[in-house]
Amino acid sequence: MLYDRISSPMSLSSLIDCYWVVESNDPTISRQKIIPDGFAEIIFHYGDPYRINISGKWETQSKALLAGQIRNHFLLENTGLSGMIGIKLKPYALAEIFFLEMSEFTDKVADLMSVLREEFETIYPDMISDAPYKSKIEKLNSFFEAYLPSISKSDKIEQAIRLILEEKAALTISEIAEAINISERQLERLFKRYIGLSPKFYCRIIRFNHIFELVQKEEKEWGKLAQLTGFYDQSHFIKNFKEFTGEDPSKYFFNEKNMANFFLKKEQEVQ
Repeated sequence: MLYDRISSPMSLSSLIDCYWVVESNDPTISRQKIIPDGFAEIIFHYGDPYRINISGKWETQSKALLAGQIRNHFLLENTGLSGMIGIKLKPYALAEIFFLEMSEFTDKVADLMSVLREEFETIYPDMISDAPYKSKIEKLNSFFEAYLPSISKSDKIEQAIRLILEEKAALTISEIAEAINISERQLERLFKRYIGLSPKFYCRIIRFNHIFELVQKEEKEWGKLAQLTGFYDQSHFIKNFKEFTGEDPSKYFFNEKNMANFFLKKEQEVQ
């Protein structure tokens, strides 16, 4: 299995966190768990389709997907050879670029061409072709750069997200609102529109993600992790971890080469 992560150009750094690629020539069926990471995505399958179970029922995915914020883990499994390219967007970017109401996509992985057919119909054939993925990324860079002049920026939501990510969500909602000079009610409305989650729940996801960053730095003592990630105590830490992953942290395979660890361990590649 190949996992690759490619940085976006500086011109798109305010909109795109990174591109990612997953490829495999092994048709063996493998079930993968996907865990919330706080980012929305657009994904193209150029290999065989995947099946998804996000609401208790298995369904076959389309070739092009729009993934909103998720509040819990879900399952994926291949049906053959894997080939997919993803655009991991800044949490607010889909709303800014395409004027979407992101609360409509919470806990959903939608058919992209049903939502944004007109916008993506010219680039769609290239994305599902067998061309090398690096050439696809070049086309995606040009595609998104063409939108830059027409983007409706929201400085307040961008400031809030930047602050949350920089501080690893170690802030109260009132502190975030005060820092960007708006009311808590206004902050709630902005998050509903641009993110699809409440600011409180979004902070929970980012705090949870920080666990994986610390584990990468060889910190695996649960009491210390609880303290460093802002939980009241170790029991609250374990409860939160199990809510997002369905597993106790002591039983979670942090070093396993899978999609969940690839997406959450942002500072290193999993080859």
